[in-house]
Amino acid sequence: MIGFKKTPIKLVLSIFSLSLLSILLIYIDTISNNPLPVEEITISENLNDELSLINTKQIHQVKKGDSLSVIFEDKKVPLNLAYKIFDFDRNNLLSSIIPGDVMEFNYIGSDLYSIEIIKDNINSIVINIKEDISIQKIKKETHIITSYSFGTVNNSFYKSAINVGIPDSIIMDFAYIFGWDIDFIFDVRNGDKFSVIYEAEYSEGEKISSGDIVLAEFINKDKKYLAQRFFDKEQGKQYFNENGENVKKAFLRAPLDFAYISSHFNPNRMHPILHKIKAHNGVDYAAKRNTPIMASGDGVISFLGRQSGYGRTIEIKHGGNIKTLYAHLEKFENKLKVGNKIKQGDIIGYVGDSGQATGPHLHFEFWQGDVRTDPVKVKLPSANPVDSSQKDEFKNLLNSNLKKLIYYNSIKYE
Repeated sequence: MIGFKKTPIKLVLSIFSLSLLSILLIYIDTISNNPLPVEEITISENLNDELSLINTKQIHQVKKGDSLSVIFEDKKVPLNLAYKIFDFDRNNLLSSIIPGDVMEFNYIGSDLYSIEIIKDNINSIVINIKEDISIQKIKKETHIITSYSFGTVNNSFYKSAINVGIPDSIIMDFAYIFGWDIDFIFDVRNGDKFSVIYEAEYSEGEKISSGDIVLAEFINKDKKYLAQRFFDKEQGKQYFNENGENVKKAFLRAPLDFAYISSHFNPNRMHPILHKIKAHNGVDYAAKRNTPIMASGDGVISFLGRQSGYGRTIEIKHGGNIKTLYAHLEKFENKLKVGNKIKQGDIIGYVGDSGQATGPHLHFEFWQGDVRTDPVKVKLPSANPVDSSQKDEFKNLLNSNLKKLIYYNSIKYE
């Protein structure tokens, strides 16, 4: 018979007690470590608050045929407001708008609060639109800044001037001023030197003018040319050399002694050979064959040869963007060629009837830039010297600016 070993009672009680104690400890821990209650946080925003208003503007450039009423309608200016503006304009400031003016319509949100009519860089008309309307002229404060530049020609005068910081407009003015004596294409040489004192107008930190030359100096092949700005009481702003002589050169209105004008400047003339309307862009001077023809002014021969209809023709390029043309010549003066310098009064050719001509005469044209003008009526450039009553004033100004030039040059070489 199999027997069983009796389990000790003490061991059973011990295990039971330990189990009971463990259960009790786990219960106590569970109670003491309950999670904290959840706190609800609500964030709210009042969406009824108005957003800040934005400043905006609309731009309109006035064109030919525009009127304020049409512009206002296009920019949706309320009709009653437009009436108020027109009624308030008792000084007729708004009648001065012209093509090219710029109009700025300024808004806060959707409300128009001002209109500015910009006339140029410093002048404008402002219409303030609040409870009361006001219209006033505004002129910005300006100031003059004087600059100096110096350089030496290396291959190209224009590029050399640009490289030393001279503005494009000043370079063009420089060449124009000295263009009566110097051909800046043919005459300029490497090593030629140039100096210029010039002014420019500024407003609110921005340059508002292309600038104006005060004193200019050019040394071409060791010959010095000088031009001083001076406001002559008879001629206005002019440029004179150190002797008070005008740097401009006068022109002969008629380049030959003639008996009469056989055909005037006429854009609607009936051509005597072609028998159709063809503009006559010059003046015909009737004269005997082989009558000497003189150069109207100092310059350089830019063309010598035959032209269709004109026959034997000479063109002379002068300073100031001026060109003269002489056509229907019998012959040219001996040894003349393109590039020759010509003085006023030099004989350049002789009257003939080459090309399409009904008889011996000189056809003479006077060009200003790309425009042919009437040689009889055109206002020829003045070449008068400084007015005698202002000579001392001119000399004092010239000496003052020459001292500045010497000082600036000394700084340049330090």
